[in-house]
Amino acid sequence: MSENIPSVTQESAAPPRRSVPLWVQGLVWGLLLVLLAVVALGLRRRQEGHIQIGETLPEGLVLTTFEGYEYQGQGQVAFDDLRGKVILINFWASWCNPCRDEAAELENTWRYYQASGADVVFVGVDYVDVEPDARAYLQEFDITYPNGPDLGTRISQAFRIQGVPETYVFDRQGVLRYIKIGPFASEAEIRQVVDDLLGE
Repeated sequence: MSENIPSVTQESAAPPRRSVPLWVQGLVWGLLLVLLAVVALGLRRRQEGHIQIGETLPEGLVLTTFEGYEYQGQGQVAFDDLRGKVILINFWASWCNPCRDEAAELENTWRYYQASGADVVFVGVDYVDVEPDARAYLQEFDITYPNGPDLGTRISQAFRIQGVPETYVFDRQGVLRYIKIGPFASEAEIRQVVDDLLGE
């Protein structure tokens, strides 16, 4: 005759579970909500695409230029200070082959407007690049207009660029009037856009 020996279950052997304090649960949920909000905002901005025609020049942007590529002797270009001029902002990178296709056209057009004394400023914004390569690119194409690196990608984020090259042309009031995705085909194409704004 066998005896019935009560078996010890895992549940009865395990120590009692401690509940997580409410403040920890609240903190975890709060962090998750913040993370979801950041992801949602990023997705929304990505779906919006780049800034649109009719929007104004983003405020407070400052480009620190490469040495030798200053604007009016200053090592920084404050975009807010450019109002009153037609502004062409070109995003480029030394590793970008299509950027090479328009580099000479941009420089020649810049020189044309400089010689004529027109109220036009070109600004080159070097995107996700290394300085030695960027400087070699600028020297190769004999670029003379103000240029600098997009430190922390602040400027490209403000414009919500999708790639390079991308060019944005603003009128004298700082209103975006023209967007070029990809390289310009000719100097004539660039001058047509700028001349239309200068004629207003």
